[in-house]
Amino acid sequence: MKPLTSGLPGALTDLLRNAPLSDGKVAFAWSAAVGAALDRVTKVKLEHDVLIVETTSAQWSREVQRSTAVILPRLQALLGKDTVRKLQCRAVLQGRQVP
Repeated sequence: MKPLTSGLPGALTDLLRNAPLSDGKVAFAWSAAVGAALDRVTKVKLEHDVLIVETTSAQWSREVQRSTAVILPRLQALLGKDTVRKLQCRAVLQGRQVP
């Protein structure tokens, strides 16, 4: 017998894919894809097929960029392959973008 949690990832994927695309759905998928620690230091917004990721520091931006090869397939599995094709990071400190 399999534990109930073994079916959770598939159920989550089915639930998200069938829901209409919204800011909340994108934010939820982001949180599920990256985990709580990274979710706390980022905000995301989908513009066409590019996910804009705003981070609280340049270091977090580098971490997201370094992890894109892992994060992007997770997002595509949750939202659909064509929904997010690229991640674009920018650090924002006290309301202004940092290079």
